[in-house]
Amino acid sequence: MFGEHEAYGKRLAPFVTDTSAWLDAALKRGKRILFEGAQGTHLCIDHGVYPYGTSSDCVAGAAAVGAGIGPQYLTDIIGVAKAFTSRVGSGPFPTELEGPIAEHLRERGGGEYGTTTRRPRRVGWLDLVMLRMAVRVNGLTRLAVTKLDVLGGLDRIRVCTGYRHDGGILKEFPASMRILSESGPVYREFKGWPDLPEDEWIGIAGRGRRALPETAQRYVAFIESQLKVPARILSVGRSRAATMGR
Repeated sequence: MFGEHEAYGKRLAPFVTDTSAWLDAALKRGKRILFEGAQGTHLCIDHGVYPYGTSSDCVAGAAAVGAGIGPQYLTDIIGVAKAFTSRVGSGPFPTELEGPIAEHLRERGGGEYGTTTRRPRRVGWLDLVMLRMAVRVNGLTRLAVTKLDVLGGLDRIRVCTGYRHDGGILKEFPASMRILSESGPVYREFKGWPDLPEDEWIGIAGRGRRALPETAQRYVAFIESQLKVPARILSVGRSRAATMGR
């Protein structure tokens, strides 16, 4: 085993360097650098739904810490959110669904199973309370909303705009897990849009956002108005051709 892995080390050695200095030099030459974060904001060990998350920081600022560059270089921060909410594991989930709609989201969503465990992901309506916090702690400049096609075929679609707790309405995500576990969703309802074949969704993506079903356009516009962040990227399928930008 030592001999085998020593050979790997020799092959990889030319690619090992002080990445902080390497990135800094590239930035000073005017290069653009793309960082991609794993995990979601609410799995973050500092800002997530503790202890139901992961063991690292998942917010955008962690890119600067991990890469060894200054935070001033993080100038365009794109938040990627599904058109509904999903998660693996335990913890409070105010918009969680069960039954036929949950099965629709899970099966039509494709891949809504744990990457390692293959456990079915818990799914629910889009939670704007969670997203407001994600916008705030990441400093999002734009959104990428994915899986709009998955909601196709549902008569009514709901979006959580706040949490009902102790006789009041919470608009911001609570820091207390007790309060979160006691909270119920406040919904805004939308009329659904058709369930279209993959090739039709790709055709729509090729024509741009205005080609989306009118009800889907209203859904995206509502998300933007609530979060005060533009949705510059929309996805209506798995293929690259099913993604549209503006």
